[in-house]
Amino acid sequence: MKYNVVDAQITPEGRLDILSKAEVGKLLDTSQGGLYKTFRNCSLAVLNCGNAMDDGKELLERYSSFDIRVIQEQRGIKLEVKNAPAQAFVDGRMVKGINEHLFAVLRDIIYVSDEINDNPKFDLATSRGLTDAVFHILRNANILRSMTIPNLVVCWGGHSISRKEYEYTKQVGHEMGLRGLNVCTGCGPGAMKGPMKGATIGHAKQRIKNGQYLGITEPGIIAAESPNPIVNDLVILPDIEKRLEAFVRTGHGIVVFPGGAGTAEEILYLLGILLHPENKDMPFPLIFSGPDSAEDYFKEIDRFVANTLGKEAQQRYRIIIDNPAQVAIEMVDGIKQVRAFRKETGDAYYFNWLLKIDHVFQQPFIPTHENIRNLALHKDQERHLLAANLRRAFSGIVAGNVKNEGIRAIEQYGLFEIHGDAKIMKLMDSLLTSFVAQHRMKLPGKKYSPCYRIIQ
Repeated sequence: MKYNVVDAQITPEGRLDILSKAEVGKLLDTSQGGLYKTFRNCSLAVLNCGNAMDDGKELLERYSSFDIRVIQEQRGIKLEVKNAPAQAFVDGRMVKGINEHLFAVLRDIIYVSDEINDNPKFDLATSRGLTDAVFHILRNANILRSMTIPNLVVCWGGHSISRKEYEYTKQVGHEMGLRGLNVCTGCGPGAMKGPMKGATIGHAKQRIKNGQYLGITEPGIIAAESPNPIVNDLVILPDIEKRLEAFVRTGHGIVVFPGGAGTAEEILYLLGILLHPENKDMPFPLIFSGPDSAEDYFKEIDRFVANTLGKEAQQRYRIIIDNPAQVAIEMVDGIKQVRAFRKETGDAYYFNWLLKIDHVFQQPFIPTHENIRNLALHKDQERHLLAANLRRAFSGIVAGNVKNEGIRAIEQYGLFEIHGDAKIMKLMDSLLTSFVAQHRMKLPGKKYSPCYRIIQ
């Protein structure tokens, strides 16, 4: 099938400093494959905005002839794109929001390569060094708002949700926007787009002109979940672990909508962190919510948490069904507690330095067949370690479902094999089976073939 493409030269919209010849050279160095390949693939994902697909491999194959180059000029830089998706342009000019996202990709890829990797200032072998790296990436992206009171709500949820669930996420976003809350999501479609869309209307009604719609992503997932057009601040973190840390360090509360394996991964990540003794007294509002049709979904999640992480983990969240206003009201109340706690402890409003994140949650997990097969999925360990390993299992499923490298690994070596304690495997199998039955693993209309095999 032939897809419409466009060639063009694009000028940045004031979002990027002048690059050095060395920086441009890194992007032009296609022989090494590393930096240029990451930049190219992330750029293609941004240009694919509005095209409903959730398969990173399919996107890269569909536009295999796409190319992007940095052109250095005396007054700065331009980007030259060839065979770019035509939907990124209107009357021959690139849509302004997509232009901003494209240069955000360039900014983050360059910064991480030059200022984070192999920089002795950041000891990426330590927990503190990893947190410092996350902070500096976010600060360089200029998304940390230091002169405002806490008001940023992270919204998690699936890209493949029903129309009723999508409308519900918009209603919740609208109620939060009316109360002056900003929204941060994984920046893609579905439950990542709905809250932002609702918040824009709420902000407009309250004449809030500087609303923040923050999208946080990473190179492995961006191709499957292209940034939605409402995102006005986009940040690309180097990997999923730093992306998750960015969510919980910058957000003042989290609302979880229905989703699939990726949402389960996020829930397990956060609950594992909140179970750490040092976080016991830290306020962190966490609400699971959806319309009445999502009640069974959250019952499954709640049952899984109860039987793996226990009652203490259940006490860290509240489930609210079919009541958008109540979600927003409780989130406002919860964030007031966050503000009081940060003020009392002297912690920053814009970055949660005091949140203890164990190193096991920060170490990048490469979802190879061997690594997934060797995960310790049993109860003979501390609960936060079990949460970390369960998170990795779901991360592997996400990779096999939508990420280019994961899909290719499944094609080459077969299904991921997930081993573990019989009771935990039974719970996990039941939860994943419910996701498949509710069409939460792939966009509507697409047949889902499991990338995993549960072995009890």
